[in-house]
Amino acid sequence: MGAPKDEKPLINLLRGWPHPSLLPVELVKREPALLYAPDDGDLKLREELAKWLTDFYQPSNVAINRICITGGASQSLGCILQVFTEPVYTRNIWIVAPAYFLAFRMFQDNGFHDKMRAVPEDDEGIDIDFLRRELRKSEERAEREGNNEPVHKRARPWSKIYRHILYAVPTFSNPTSKTWTMRRREEVVRLAREFDALVITDDVYDMLQWSTDRTAKQAQLDKALMPRLVDIDSNLDGGALRDGADGFGNAVSNGSFSKIAGPGLRTGWVEGTEKMAWGCSQVGTSRSGGAPSQFTAAAVAEILATGELQSYVLDVLQPSYAARYHTMMTAVEEHLLPLGLTLVQSDREVIGGYFIWLTLPSHIDAAVLAETARTEENLLIGEGALFQVPGDTSDAVFAHSIRLCFAWEDVDKLLPGVERLGRLIQSLIKDGTAGKMRQQSEHDQEGKDPISRYW
Repeated sequence: MGAPKDEKPLINLLRGWPHPSLLPVELVKREPALLYAPDDGDLKLREELAKWLTDFYQPSNVAINRICITGGASQSLGCILQVFTEPVYTRNIWIVAPAYFLAFRMFQDNGFHDKMRAVPEDDEGIDIDFLRRELRKSEERAEREGNNEPVHKRARPWSKIYRHILYAVPTFSNPTSKTWTMRRREEVVRLAREFDALVITDDVYDMLQWSTDRTAKQAQLDKALMPRLVDIDSNLDGGALRDGADGFGNAVSNGSFSKIAGPGLRTGWVEGTEKMAWGCSQVGTSRSGGAPSQFTAAAVAEILATGELQSYVLDVLQPSYAARYHTMMTAVEEHLLPLGLTLVQSDREVIGGYFIWLTLPSHIDAAVLAETARTEENLLIGEGALFQVPGDTSDAVFAHSIRLCFAWEDVDKLLPGVERLGRLIQSLIKDGTAGKMRQQSEHDQEGKDPISRYW
Protein backbone atom coordinates (compact mmCIF):
# COMPACT_ATOMS: atom_id res chain seq x y z
CA MET A 1 0.00 0.00 0.00
CA GLY A 2 1.33 3.39 -0.88
CA ALA A 3 0.79 6.73 0.83
CA PRO A 4 -2.78 8.11 0.97
CA LYS A 5 -3.92 9.85 -2.19
CA ASP A 6 -3.90 13.34 -0.67
CA GLU A 7 -0.23 12.93 0.30
CA LYS A 8 0.92 12.10 -3.20
CA PRO A 9 1.92 14.78 -5.68
CA LEU A 10 -0.26 14.85 -8.75
CA ILE A 11 1.21 13.11 -11.78
CA ASN A 12 -0.85 13.97 -14.83
CA LEU A 13 -0.39 11.39 -17.56
CA LEU A 14 -3.58 12.53 -19.28
CA ARG A 15 -2.92 16.11 -20.35
CA GLY A 16 -1.55 16.27 -23.89
CA TRP A 17 0.27 19.58 -23.55
CA PRO A 18 3.96 20.31 -24.15
CA HIS A 19 5.94 20.96 -21.00
CA PRO A 20 6.66 24.70 -20.61
CA SER A 21 10.42 23.99 -20.42
CA LEU A 22 10.24 22.73 -23.98
CA LEU A 23 8.76 25.95 -25.29
CA PRO A 24 10.86 28.98 -26.35
CA VAL A 25 10.81 30.32 -22.78
CA GLU A 26 11.95 33.88 -23.34
CA LEU A 27 9.43 34.34 -26.14
CA VAL A 28 6.64 32.80 -24.07
CA LYS A 29 7.45 35.19 -21.25
CA ARG A 30 6.81 38.05 -23.62
CA GLU A 31 3.96 36.35 -25.49
CA PRO A 32 1.73 34.05 -23.41
CA ALA A 33 -0.54 33.77 -26.45
CA LEU A 34 1.72 30.94 -27.65
CA LEU A 35 0.02 28.73 -25.07
CA TYR A 36 -3.40 27.14 -25.54
CA ALA A 37 -6.40 29.44 -25.40
CA PRO A 38 -9.55 29.19 -23.30
CA ASP A 39 -12.35 27.44 -25.18
CA ASP A 40 -14.22 30.71 -25.70
CA GLY A 41 -11.14 32.65 -26.76
CA ASP A 42 -8.75 35.32 -25.56
CA LEU A 43 -10.40 37.24 -22.70
CA LYS A 44 -8.95 40.61 -23.67
CA LEU A 45 -10.16 40.27 -27.24
CA ARG A 46 -13.64 39.37 -26.03
CA GLU A 47 -13.61 42.39 -23.71
CA GLU A 48 -12.45 44.79 -26.40
CA LEU A 49 -14.86 43.35 -28.95
CA ALA A 50 -17.75 43.74 -26.51
CA LYS A 51 -16.92 47.43 -26.08
CA TRP A 52 -16.62 48.07 -29.83
CA LEU A 53 -19.74 46.15 -30.80
CA THR A 54 -21.77 47.84 -28.05
CA ASP A 55 -20.64 51.25 -29.27
CA PHE A 56 -21.26 50.47 -32.94
CA TYR A 57 -24.58 48.65 -32.63
CA GLN A 58 -26.22 50.92 -30.05
CA PRO A 59 -28.44 50.39 -28.15
CA SER A 60 -27.25 46.77 -28.07
CA ASN A 61 -25.36 45.94 -24.88
CA VAL A 62 -22.88 43.20 -25.74
CA ALA A 63 -21.55 41.20 -22.80
CA ILE A 64 -18.37 39.14 -23.10
CA ASN A 65 -20.21 35.92 -22.25
CA ARG A 66 -22.15 36.35 -25.50
CA ILE A 67 -18.94 36.19 -27.57
CA CYS A 68 -16.90 33.16 -28.63
CA ILE A 69 -13.66 33.72 -30.57
CA THR A 70 -13.30 31.55 -33.69
CA GLY A 71 -11.05 31.01 -36.67
CA GLY A 72 -13.07 33.40 -38.84
CA ALA A 73 -16.57 33.52 -40.32
CA SER A 74 -16.20 30.36 -42.40
CA GLN A 75 -14.91 28.32 -39.48
CA SER A 76 -17.67 29.80 -37.32
CA LEU A 77 -20.33 28.62 -39.74
CA GLY A 78 -18.90 25.12 -39.73
CA CYS A 79 -18.75 25.15 -35.92
CA ILE A 80 -22.39 26.24 -35.60
CA LEU A 81 -23.52 23.50 -37.97
CA GLN A 82 -21.55 20.85 -36.07
CA VAL A 83 -23.09 21.75 -32.73
CA PHE A 84 -26.62 22.88 -33.59
CA THR A 85 -27.76 20.78 -36.56
CA GLU A 86 -28.28 17.17 -37.52
CA PRO A 87 -28.57 16.00 -41.15
CA VAL A 88 -31.81 14.07 -40.53
CA TYR A 89 -33.75 16.02 -37.91
CA THR A 90 -32.82 19.46 -39.25
CA ARG A 91 -35.37 19.75 -42.04
CA ASN A 92 -33.77 22.30 -44.34
CA ILE A 93 -31.04 24.87 -44.78
CA TRP A 94 -32.80 27.97 -46.09
CA ILE A 95 -30.42 30.24 -47.98
CA VAL A 96 -31.25 33.73 -49.19
CA ALA A 97 -30.52 33.70 -52.91
CA PRO A 98 -28.49 34.83 -54.70
CA ALA A 99 -26.08 33.67 -52.02
CA TYR A 100 -22.44 33.70 -50.94
CA PHE A 101 -21.31 30.67 -52.91
CA LEU A 102 -18.41 29.54 -50.72
CA ALA A 103 -20.88 28.76 -47.92
CA PHE A 104 -22.50 25.96 -49.93
CA ARG A 105 -19.76 23.42 -49.30
CA MET A 106 -19.95 23.97 -45.55
CA PHE A 107 -23.59 22.90 -45.62
CA GLN A 108 -22.75 19.96 -47.86
CA ASP A 109 -19.91 18.87 -45.56
CA ASN A 110 -22.43 18.66 -42.73
CA GLY A 111 -24.75 16.34 -44.65
CA PHE A 112 -27.17 18.81 -46.23
CA HIS A 113 -26.56 18.16 -49.95
CA ASP A 114 -30.25 17.54 -50.61
CA LYS A 115 -31.68 19.92 -48.04
CA MET A 116 -30.51 23.34 -49.24
CA ARG A 117 -33.37 25.56 -50.39
CA ALA A 118 -33.20 29.00 -51.98
CA VAL A 119 -35.33 31.82 -50.60
CA PRO A 120 -35.78 34.77 -52.99
CA GLU A 121 -35.45 38.43 -52.11
CA ASP A 122 -37.91 41.26 -52.50
CA ASP A 123 -37.59 45.03 -52.03
CA GLU A 124 -37.34 44.68 -48.23
CA GLY A 125 -34.90 41.78 -48.17
CA ILE A 126 -35.85 38.15 -47.77
CA ASP A 127 -39.25 37.18 -49.20
CA ILE A 128 -40.99 36.51 -45.88
CA ASP A 129 -44.22 35.16 -47.41
CA PHE A 130 -42.31 32.61 -49.49
CA LEU A 131 -40.28 31.52 -46.47
CA ARG A 132 -43.34 31.14 -44.23
CA ARG A 133 -45.14 29.07 -46.86
CA GLU A 134 -42.18 26.77 -47.46
CA LEU A 135 -41.47 26.33 -43.75
CA ARG A 136 -45.02 25.08 -43.28
CA LYS A 137 -44.61 22.63 -46.14
CA SER A 138 -41.35 21.39 -44.66
CA GLU A 139 -42.97 20.82 -41.27
CA GLU A 140 -45.89 18.96 -42.83
CA ARG A 141 -43.43 16.70 -44.64
CA ALA A 142 -41.48 16.05 -41.45
CA GLU A 143 -44.70 15.12 -39.65
CA ARG A 144 -45.67 12.66 -42.37
CA GLU A 145 -42.22 11.08 -42.21
CA GLY A 146 -42.22 10.87 -38.42
CA ASN A 147 -39.15 13.06 -38.14
CA ASN A 148 -39.76 14.05 -34.53
CA GLU A 149 -36.37 13.86 -32.83
CA PRO A 150 -32.67 13.79 -33.68
CA VAL A 151 -31.36 10.47 -34.94
CA HIS A 152 -27.57 10.75 -34.89
CA LYS A 153 -26.80 13.36 -32.23
CA ARG A 154 -27.48 13.10 -28.50
CA ALA A 155 -28.77 15.92 -26.34
CA ARG A 156 -25.93 17.74 -24.58
CA PRO A 157 -26.06 20.56 -22.02
CA TRP A 158 -24.29 23.00 -24.35
CA SER A 159 -26.30 22.33 -27.50
CA LYS A 160 -29.69 21.84 -29.09
CA ILE A 161 -30.63 20.69 -32.55
CA TYR A 162 -32.67 23.23 -34.52
CA ARG A 163 -35.37 22.12 -36.93
CA HIS A 164 -34.38 24.74 -39.50
CA ILE A 165 -31.36 26.88 -40.38
CA LEU A 166 -31.62 30.17 -42.25
CA TYR A 167 -28.41 31.64 -43.67
CA ALA A 168 -28.23 35.24 -44.85
CA VAL A 169 -26.13 38.39 -45.20
CA PRO A 170 -28.76 41.00 -44.26
CA THR A 171 -26.58 44.13 -44.44
CA PHE A 172 -24.72 45.01 -47.66
CA SER A 173 -25.35 41.50 -48.88
CA ASN A 174 -22.92 39.38 -50.84
CA PRO A 175 -23.63 39.39 -53.78
CA THR A 176 -26.51 41.87 -54.22
CA SER A 177 -25.44 44.54 -51.67
CA LYS A 178 -29.06 44.69 -50.46
CA THR A 179 -29.91 45.65 -46.89
CA TRP A 180 -33.00 44.29 -45.15
CA THR A 181 -35.49 46.73 -43.68
CA MET A 182 -36.15 46.87 -39.94
CA ARG A 183 -39.64 45.49 -40.42
CA ARG A 184 -38.32 42.50 -42.34
CA ARG A 185 -35.68 41.78 -39.68
CA GLU A 186 -38.31 41.66 -36.96
CA GLU A 187 -40.56 39.45 -39.11
CA VAL A 188 -37.73 36.97 -39.64
CA VAL A 189 -36.96 36.74 -35.92
CA ARG A 190 -40.61 36.09 -35.08
CA LEU A 191 -40.85 33.47 -37.83
CA ALA A 192 -37.66 31.77 -36.62
CA ARG A 193 -39.12 31.51 -33.13
CA GLU A 194 -42.35 30.04 -34.49
CA PHE A 195 -40.58 27.30 -36.48
CA ASP A 196 -37.59 26.59 -34.19
CA ALA A 197 -35.13 28.01 -36.72
CA LEU A 198 -31.67 29.40 -36.12
CA VAL A 199 -30.87 32.43 -38.26
CA ILE A 200 -27.13 32.61 -39.01
CA THR A 201 -26.13 36.02 -40.34
CA ASP A 202 -22.77 36.95 -41.78
CA ASP A 203 -22.39 40.50 -40.43
CA VAL A 204 -18.94 40.97 -41.91
CA TYR A 205 -19.58 44.10 -43.99
CA ASP A 206 -21.56 46.20 -41.49
CA MET A 207 -18.73 48.59 -40.64
CA LEU A 208 -17.78 49.19 -44.28
CA GLN A 209 -20.41 51.82 -45.08
CA TRP A 210 -20.55 55.23 -46.74
CA SER A 211 -22.90 57.76 -48.30
CA THR A 212 -24.17 57.17 -51.84
CA ASP A 213 -23.93 60.93 -52.44
CA ARG A 214 -20.68 61.15 -54.39
CA THR A 215 -20.67 64.95 -54.30
CA ALA A 216 -20.69 65.21 -50.51
CA LYS A 217 -17.67 64.88 -48.25
CA GLN A 218 -17.73 61.37 -46.85
CA ALA A 219 -18.47 61.59 -43.14
CA GLN A 220 -17.38 58.89 -40.74
CA LEU A 221 -20.23 56.46 -40.08
CA ASP A 222 -19.37 55.04 -36.69
CA LYS A 223 -22.82 53.66 -35.89
CA ALA A 224 -24.58 50.73 -37.51
CA LEU A 225 -27.10 51.40 -40.23
CA MET A 226 -29.44 48.78 -38.78
CA PRO A 227 -29.50 46.53 -35.71
CA ARG A 228 -28.39 42.98 -36.34
CA LEU A 229 -30.87 40.14 -36.10
CA VAL A 230 -29.05 38.90 -32.99
CA ASP A 231 -29.74 42.29 -31.38
CA ILE A 232 -33.39 42.11 -32.35
CA ASP A 233 -33.65 38.57 -30.98
CA SER A 234 -32.17 39.83 -27.71
CA ASN A 235 -34.83 42.49 -27.26
CA LEU A 236 -37.95 41.79 -29.30
CA ASP A 237 -41.07 40.71 -27.40
CA GLY A 238 -39.19 39.78 -24.25
CA GLY A 239 -36.01 38.75 -26.01
CA ALA A 240 -34.24 35.44 -26.42
CA LEU A 241 -34.44 34.83 -22.65
CA ARG A 242 -38.22 35.39 -22.46
CA ASP A 243 -40.38 33.01 -20.43
CA GLY A 244 -40.66 29.62 -22.08
CA ALA A 245 -37.58 30.06 -24.29
CA ASP A 246 -34.72 27.59 -24.01
CA GLY A 247 -32.04 30.27 -23.78
CA PHE A 248 -30.17 29.44 -26.99
CA GLY A 249 -31.97 32.10 -29.01
CA ASN A 250 -32.97 32.12 -32.67
CA ALA A 251 -30.26 34.32 -34.18
CA VAL A 252 -26.48 34.23 -34.14
CA SER A 253 -24.11 36.84 -35.56
CA ASN A 254 -21.05 35.71 -37.48
CA GLY A 255 -18.26 38.29 -37.32
CA SER A 256 -14.81 38.41 -38.85
CA PHE A 257 -11.67 40.52 -38.96
CA SER A 258 -11.03 39.40 -42.55
CA LYS A 259 -12.68 42.43 -44.14
CA ILE A 260 -11.42 45.02 -41.66
CA ALA A 261 -7.96 43.82 -40.56
CA GLY A 262 -6.80 41.11 -42.97
CA PRO A 263 -8.03 37.66 -44.05
CA GLY A 264 -4.74 36.04 -43.13
CA LEU A 265 -5.53 36.59 -39.45
CA ARG A 266 -8.14 33.80 -39.71
CA THR A 267 -9.82 35.24 -36.62
CA GLY A 268 -13.47 36.03 -36.02
CA TRP A 269 -16.22 35.62 -33.48
CA VAL A 270 -19.68 34.26 -32.89
CA GLU A 271 -22.15 36.33 -30.91
CA GLY A 272 -25.45 35.07 -29.55
CA THR A 273 -26.98 34.25 -26.21
CA GLU A 274 -24.69 33.06 -23.45
CA LYS A 275 -25.78 29.47 -24.11
CA MET A 276 -25.19 29.85 -27.85
CA ALA A 277 -21.68 31.22 -27.32
CA TRP A 278 -20.92 28.46 -24.83
CA GLY A 279 -22.14 25.83 -27.27
CA CYS A 280 -19.87 27.17 -30.00
CA SER A 281 -16.92 27.05 -27.60
CA GLN A 282 -17.59 23.39 -26.84
CA VAL A 283 -17.20 22.04 -30.37
CA GLY A 284 -14.63 19.26 -30.35
CA THR A 285 -11.99 21.16 -32.29
CA SER A 286 -11.97 23.90 -29.66
CA ARG A 287 -12.16 21.57 -26.70
CA SER A 288 -9.04 19.89 -28.12
CA GLY A 289 -6.90 22.93 -27.48
CA GLY A 290 -9.01 26.01 -26.95
CA ALA A 291 -10.16 28.67 -29.37
CA PRO A 292 -8.29 28.74 -32.70
CA SER A 293 -6.06 31.60 -33.82
CA GLN A 294 -5.00 32.37 -30.27
CA PHE A 295 -1.78 34.13 -31.23
CA THR A 296 -3.43 36.45 -33.75
CA ALA A 297 -6.43 36.90 -31.46
CA ALA A 298 -4.13 38.28 -28.77
CA ALA A 299 -2.50 40.60 -31.30
CA VAL A 300 -5.88 41.87 -32.52
CA ALA A 301 -6.91 42.49 -28.91
CA GLU A 302 -3.98 44.89 -28.53
CA ILE A 303 -4.85 46.99 -31.59
CA LEU A 304 -8.46 47.12 -30.47
CA ALA A 305 -7.43 48.23 -26.98
CA THR A 306 -5.45 51.15 -28.43
CA GLY A 307 -8.32 52.16 -30.73
CA GLU A 308 -6.07 51.88 -33.79
CA LEU A 309 -8.24 49.36 -35.64
CA GLN A 310 -11.43 51.30 -35.00
CA SER A 311 -9.77 54.44 -36.35
CA TYR A 312 -8.43 52.55 -39.36
CA VAL A 313 -11.93 51.42 -40.29
CA LEU A 314 -13.29 54.98 -40.10
CA ASP A 315 -10.30 56.94 -41.43
CA VAL A 316 -8.98 54.59 -44.11
CA LEU A 317 -11.36 51.81 -45.07
CA GLN A 318 -14.62 53.72 -45.27
CA PRO A 319 -13.33 56.56 -47.48
CA SER A 320 -11.20 54.21 -49.58
CA TYR A 321 -14.07 51.83 -50.33
CA ALA A 322 -16.36 54.79 -50.91
CA ALA A 323 -13.97 56.11 -53.56
CA ARG A 324 -13.77 52.70 -55.20
CA TYR A 325 -17.53 52.25 -55.16
CA HIS A 326 -18.19 55.66 -56.68
CA THR A 327 -15.52 55.10 -59.33
CA MET A 328 -17.12 51.84 -60.38
CA MET A 329 -20.66 53.22 -60.18
CA THR A 330 -19.74 56.13 -62.43
CA ALA A 331 -18.31 53.67 -64.94
CA VAL A 332 -21.36 51.42 -64.68
CA GLU A 333 -23.71 54.33 -65.28
CA GLU A 334 -21.71 55.47 -68.30
CA HIS A 335 -20.83 52.17 -69.94
CA LEU A 336 -23.33 49.51 -68.78
CA LEU A 337 -26.71 50.98 -67.92
CA PRO A 338 -27.18 52.48 -71.42
CA LEU A 339 -26.84 48.91 -72.77
CA GLY A 340 -29.89 47.76 -70.81
CA LEU A 341 -28.29 46.48 -67.60
CA THR A 342 -30.10 47.30 -64.33
CA LEU A 343 -29.10 47.74 -60.69
CA VAL A 344 -30.80 46.82 -57.40
CA GLN A 345 -31.51 49.30 -54.59
CA SER A 346 -29.73 52.17 -56.30
CA ASP A 347 -31.65 54.87 -54.38
CA ARG A 348 -30.27 54.21 -50.88
CA GLU A 349 -28.58 56.92 -48.82
CA VAL A 350 -26.00 54.56 -47.32
CA ILE A 351 -24.30 51.68 -49.11
CA GLY A 352 -21.48 49.36 -48.16
CA GLY A 353 -19.75 46.04 -48.66
CA TYR A 354 -17.72 44.96 -51.67
CA PHE A 355 -20.09 44.35 -54.54
CA ILE A 356 -22.37 45.66 -57.28
CA TRP A 357 -25.04 43.29 -58.64
CA LEU A 358 -26.29 43.83 -62.18
CA THR A 359 -29.03 42.22 -64.26
CA LEU A 360 -28.25 41.76 -67.95
CA PRO A 361 -30.71 42.09 -70.82
CA SER A 362 -32.63 38.81 -71.11
CA HIS A 363 -30.95 37.80 -74.38
CA ILE A 364 -27.45 37.90 -72.86
CA ASP A 365 -26.39 34.89 -70.83
CA ALA A 366 -24.12 35.61 -67.85
CA ALA A 367 -22.12 32.39 -68.27
CA VAL A 368 -21.37 33.24 -71.89
CA LEU A 369 -20.44 36.79 -70.97
CA ALA A 370 -18.15 35.68 -68.14
CA GLU A 371 -16.39 33.07 -70.24
CA THR A 372 -15.95 35.45 -73.17
CA ALA A 373 -14.68 38.19 -70.84
CA ARG A 374 -12.10 35.79 -69.47
CA THR A 375 -10.86 34.50 -72.81
CA GLU A 376 -11.09 37.65 -74.93
CA GLU A 377 -10.68 40.53 -72.47
CA ASN A 378 -8.65 38.89 -69.67
CA LEU A 379 -11.38 40.11 -67.36
CA LEU A 380 -12.96 38.10 -64.55
CA ILE A 381 -16.51 38.76 -63.39
CA GLY A 382 -18.90 36.75 -61.23
CA GLU A 383 -21.57 35.01 -63.30
CA GLY A 384 -24.98 34.50 -61.74
CA ALA A 385 -24.74 30.70 -61.69
CA LEU A 386 -22.05 30.96 -58.99
CA PHE A 387 -24.65 32.30 -56.58
CA GLN A 388 -27.42 29.76 -57.18
CA VAL A 389 -28.14 27.31 -54.37
CA PRO A 390 -26.98 23.83 -55.46
CA GLY A 391 -29.78 21.32 -55.84
CA ASP A 392 -32.54 23.88 -55.37
CA THR A 393 -35.50 23.30 -57.68
CA SER A 394 -37.18 26.70 -57.34
CA ASP A 395 -37.06 29.57 -59.82
CA ALA A 396 -34.11 31.19 -58.01
CA VAL A 397 -31.75 31.10 -60.99
CA PHE A 398 -29.52 33.94 -62.08
CA ALA A 399 -28.54 33.20 -65.65
CA HIS A 400 -28.78 36.89 -66.51
CA SER A 401 -27.02 38.44 -63.51
CA ILE A 402 -23.41 39.31 -62.72
CA ARG A 403 -21.46 40.47 -59.67
CA LEU A 404 -18.68 43.05 -59.86
CA CYS A 405 -16.28 43.56 -56.96
CA PHE A 406 -14.61 46.93 -56.40
CA ALA A 407 -12.56 45.87 -53.37
CA TRP A 408 -9.68 43.85 -54.84
CA GLU A 409 -8.20 45.63 -57.84
CA ASP A 410 -6.35 48.95 -57.70
CA VAL A 411 -8.82 51.78 -58.02
CA ASP A 412 -7.32 52.89 -61.35
CA LYS A 413 -8.23 49.50 -62.87
CA LEU A 414 -11.94 49.71 -62.09
CA LEU A 415 -12.89 52.06 -64.94
CA PRO A 416 -10.90 50.12 -67.58
CA GLY A 417 -12.46 46.89 -66.33
CA VAL A 418 -15.99 48.20 -66.73
CA GLU A 419 -15.10 49.70 -70.11
CA ARG A 420 -13.88 46.30 -71.33
CA LEU A 421 -17.09 44.72 -70.11
CA GLY A 422 -19.20 47.34 -71.84
CA ARG A 423 -17.40 46.87 -75.16
CA LEU A 424 -17.86 43.12 -74.93
CA ILE A 425 -21.59 43.42 -74.23
CA GLN A 426 -21.92 45.80 -77.17
CA SER A 427 -20.20 43.31 -79.45
CA LEU A 428 -22.43 40.45 -78.29
CA ILE A 429 -25.50 42.56 -78.98
CA LYS A 430 -24.20 43.73 -82.34
CA ASP A 431 -23.19 40.41 -83.86
CA GLY A 432 -26.03 38.39 -82.31
CA THR A 433 -23.78 35.56 -81.13
CA ALA A 434 -25.05 35.41 -77.55
CA GLY A 435 -27.61 32.69 -78.25
CA LYS A 436 -25.25 30.47 -80.19
CA MET A 437 -22.49 30.96 -77.68
CA ARG A 438 -24.86 30.15 -74.87
CA GLN A 439 -25.70 26.78 -76.35
CA GLN A 440 -22.03 25.97 -76.84
CA SER A 441 -21.17 27.18 -73.35
CA GLU A 442 -23.88 25.02 -71.79
CA HIS A 443 -22.56 22.01 -73.71
CA ASP A 444 -18.94 22.68 -72.78
CA GLN A 445 -19.66 23.31 -69.10
CA GLU A 446 -22.22 20.59 -68.52
CA GLY A 447 -21.55 18.81 -65.24
CA LYS A 448 -18.75 21.20 -64.23
CA ASP A 449 -18.62 23.31 -61.08
CA PRO A 450 -18.76 26.95 -62.31
CA ILE A 451 -16.49 28.03 -59.46
CA SER A 452 -13.67 25.90 -60.87
CA ARG A 453 -13.43 28.10 -63.95
CA TYR A 454 -12.27 31.08 -61.92
CA TRP A 455 -10.56 29.63 -58.81
